[in-house]
Amino acid sequence: MTDAYIYDALRSPRGRGRPDGALHEVTSVALSAQMLNAVQTRNGLQGHAVEDVIWGNVTQVGEQGGCLARSAVLLSDLDEAIPGLSINRFCASGMEAVNLAANQVKAGAGQAYIAGGVEMMSRVAMGSDGAAIAVDPALTFKTHFVPQGISADIIATKFGISRAAADQLAAESQARAAAAWADQRFAKSIVPVKDINGLTILDYDEYMRPGTTAEALGALKASFRDIGEVMPGFDRIALMKYPELERVNHIHHAGNSSGIVDGAAAVLIGNAAFGKAHGLKPRARIRATAKIGTDPTIMLTGPVPVTEKILKESGLRIGDIDLFEVNEAFAAVVLRFMQAFNVSPDRVNVNGGAIAMGHPLGASGAIIIGTLLDEMERRDLTLGLATLCIASGMGAATIIERV
Repeated sequence: MTDAYIYDALRSPRGRGRPDGALHEVTSVALSAQMLNAVQTRNGLQGHAVEDVIWGNVTQVGEQGGCLARSAVLLSDLDEAIPGLSINRFCASGMEAVNLAANQVKAGAGQAYIAGGVEMMSRVAMGSDGAAIAVDPALTFKTHFVPQGISADIIATKFGISRAAADQLAAESQARAAAAWADQRFAKSIVPVKDINGLTILDYDEYMRPGTTAEALGALKASFRDIGEVMPGFDRIALMKYPELERVNHIHHAGNSSGIVDGAAAVLIGNAAFGKAHGLKPRARIRATAKIGTDPTIMLTGPVPVTEKILKESGLRIGDIDLFEVNEAFAAVVLRFMQAFNVSPDRVNVNGGAIAMGHPLGASGAIIIGTLLDEMERRDLTLGLATLCIASGMGAATIIERV
């Protein structure tokens, strides 16, 4: 098998996922097309330069339905001979697109791909697809389904993660994100979003709240206590699954959970021959990829077992990894990861994460791969691991190696 390399990684800034957010006027297909055009322009691609565009998005209804990937290709300046594949592995959709592309290249099924994803959460509401995992009684009863916020609180309860620790991590995410922007650490990857007149409408992550303190976060009400303890009483469902817990400790709120935002990201992946043909220098090799299924009730613990799996399959140890990106879906997800592997916070999400900048579901997996690569280059590091928890109980991971 041949090696698969990352030649470029870029993303849009993230806009608040509300009607007053800066990107609300931009459709999912339009934002995707802007990212594809940026890949083409930055890398001088002409004609049928890539085999396919693999594009992740989670809520595949309305303007995000109908094979959004192909629609984005047709709206973009890419050659119409390039097809498109839309995929959905919930929050890991963008990462799975990258991993699929890398494994296709490794297997010889084409020399290069553009992979990534999009989610316009201000325009296509999360959950508006009516997914069976949340609404079909035959499935919800079998899996002891609870909303993700309750799942995050179960993690906190089961693994002894305190509200104070969660709020401290959230405040640190805000501080790190603000410092990264001030130091222009994202400059290599950010593609400003333009309107139909070509005017820039967003060139920074507008969800951030610089100056947020753990003390201020400590005053917020736990967001999922009412639906857990009162109506519709999801705590009782959780305790049926985990009778060893006396109660669910509700620690999560809007300030220590990921933000609802709009955004997109793209990664250019190819083999060595592709780079030579286009005069491009590879930035990193995709060393390994992995995915796994986990307990669907607690749901968000996937980063731990998928990291164990990818390390075992690649012959690496946790100490071999120089830097980590663990998607900040909820504070407890990241804290559990660091607890399980005894990883220093100084090596995890060093430029902040989704708590500070937001989590555009279908794009986040590609975003954190690009963020990881940029910082590895800045620090002159060799190995990095990106991972996400995934709805309904899954985990995904990617290990990249600078070349």
